[in-house]
Amino acid sequence: MRLLSPFALLAVVVICAAGCGYSEDEWRAQLDKYSHLKADDDAKLRAAQAQVDDLARQLKDMGVEVSSTKADLAERQKALDEYKARAHQLELIKERFEKLKSKLDELTKLGLAVNVRHNRMVISLPGDVLFDSGRETLKKDGQAILLKVAAVVKADPQLLARDYQVAGHTDNKPLQRGPFKDNWGLSLMRAREVLVFLVDPGKGGALPVEHWSATGFAETDPIASNDTDDGRQKNRRCELIVSPSVEEMLDLKAITQ
Repeated sequence: MRLLSPFALLAVVVICAAGCGYSEDEWRAQLDKYSHLKADDDAKLRAAQAQVDDLARQLKDMGVEVSSTKADLAERQKALDEYKARAHQLELIKERFEKLKSKLDELTKLGLAVNVRHNRMVISLPGDVLFDSGRETLKKDGQAILLKVAAVVKADPQLLARDYQVAGHTDNKPLQRGPFKDNWGLSLMRAREVLVFLVDPGKGGALPVEHWSATGFAETDPIASNDTDDGRQKNRRCELIVSPSVEEMLDLKAITQ
């Protein structure tokens, strides 16, 4: 059975009062009662909307994009329930991302950037520290950083069980020579080099190989302008992308619809 909105209920009260022998004071008291109910309903709806908007802003600041919810405000209880459910979902997403980021905070002490991009938690490794220009062989400093990253991951069973993807990135300057042919080849080979070192049980990080993969983006996903030396330096990087779990993917899918 569909519930009447406060407006419809108000009209019923007026009609019944007029036809059922109520005194003027009695039906005015009924009107006041339902006016208060409507005001309370309005306040709850506004509070729920404000909570959703605030959480959406917080998640956007973290890098998680969520779309707006369109509810039929004429169906006030339905709208209120939908906003409460959405606020609960946003709280869960925010809590999961903050918990994951807190586990990776140790890496920020190493000078690495840990943030959210494209709804994924990303650990950014500066390419110039890892590799010489146009090369894919890891430098000693790069190996040392990767060993520290591996140590942080191995120290936490939950982090160790996650799936990761190594993503190679370059600036937009085309390669002039070398075996990689283009920036696609260079970014792929650099990602492969980082991956192989991290899963190497000998002199590398000895991370579980079944949880790791690699890809190359060339210059297609910059984080800064390629018009300056500083911007190009920031774009030359490798990222360790923490893949979301099935539960997280379901939540993200539901919350962004």
